[in-house]
Amino acid sequence: MDKNPNPISPALQRKKAAPKLKRGPGSVHSSVAEAIGMRIVRGEFPPGTILPNEAKWAADFKVSRSAVREGIKILMAKNLLVSRPKVGSRVEPRERWSLLDHDILTWYATAPNREKFLLSLQQFRYIVEPEAAALAAEFHTEEQMHEISAACQDMATAPSLHERTEADVRFHLAVLRATNNELLLPLGVIIDQALNNLFIFITRQANDLHYAQDLHEEIERNIRLRKPQAARIAVRNLLANSDEVIRKRRARKSRKN
Repeated sequence: MDKNPNPISPALQRKKAAPKLKRGPGSVHSSVAEAIGMRIVRGEFPPGTILPNEAKWAADFKVSRSAVREGIKILMAKNLLVSRPKVGSRVEPRERWSLLDHDILTWYATAPNREKFLLSLQQFRYIVEPEAAALAAEFHTEEQMHEISAACQDMATAPSLHERTEADVRFHLAVLRATNNELLLPLGVIIDQALNNLFIFITRQANDLHYAQDLHEEIERNIRLRKPQAARIAVRNLLANSDEVIRKRRARKSRKN
């Protein structure tokens, strides 16, 4: 029988086993998967940990064991867990997780220690977004350009944080669509919620509802004028600006600790 390298003490299990299930618009088992998945991603159940059994989760969440079982299957499909007879569900090593999964990205982006993840997301954006803007400058249609410009304008006039970040996400996804590259289009579906949480974080840290609006307008202008290199540089300037906000936040946390 496999041995658990990171067993949870009974006291710690009792401490962790009182979660409230957040009922969303989806199925019960999806809510169970989200509740457990977020705790795994946030480090409450480290890799190698054997999770509480189905009966325990069912009692905590006040749902059926079948709902828990289906929720566990969802997490197994995302490679967060592996389940074995007489052992239970064990958290997989982090390198096996499907980190580009839409849900996992969203859970990471809302974690309390999310600054490290947000820097990783920024690095991912450096790989994709400057070249996407350059392609959009070359290949956008009139309709696609209107979508980019409208989102940029909505950012400038947004009266609330929610509306500002919603427009910000629309702007960046519209740029991806304007590349007309079929391999880039699915990225928007994958990272939309991660971007939303990133933009909320940056805007709140900057304490300015229209922070970096001029940088977004520079991207829009160069795409509209079909200047690929200038669009590429404009995106890099925006990303560098966001990096600085995240670094300052991490520095402030380090000083407090």
